[in-house]
Amino acid sequence: MRILVLHGPNLNLLGTREPGVYGTTTLKGINQSLMALASEFSLELRILQTNSEGAMVDAIQGAMADCQGILINPAAYTHTSVAIRDAIAAVALPAVEVHLSNVHAREPFRSHSYIAPVAVGQICGFGAISYLLGLRALAERLGK
Repeated sequence: MRILVLHGPNLNLLGTREPGVYGTTTLKGINQSLMALASEFSLELRILQTNSEGAMVDAIQGAMADCQGILINPAAYTHTSVAIRDAIAAVALPAVEVHLSNVHAREPFRSHSYIAPVAVGQICGFGAISYLLGLRALAERLGK
């Protein structure tokens, strides 16, 4: 069973980007933790980070061929991308939206997610652990 893990824009800067908001864990560290947890569930991960909205849509559409779920941190595209929302709806794979920070406790525009209505759930505010909680929830949803 394979899960697409999709990291959105600026997440490649984790560890140095606004550590007071996003923590000091790097994207490589998050990916390593995800891979370790995935092995406990006998899951395979396809991991992609991109700053491009189109590349995110392409990856979501590509997941239809061989993935059973999506773990996504759309980052800033959460609040702006109807295209990513529509791609998730179109592929009809269970998707869990994750965020490092509590988007609901930040600037008002961050409270709106185009992704949440087409996701099976949203986890935010727990730093890097948000990803692990999201993967656990998705594994449970998939019967793992």
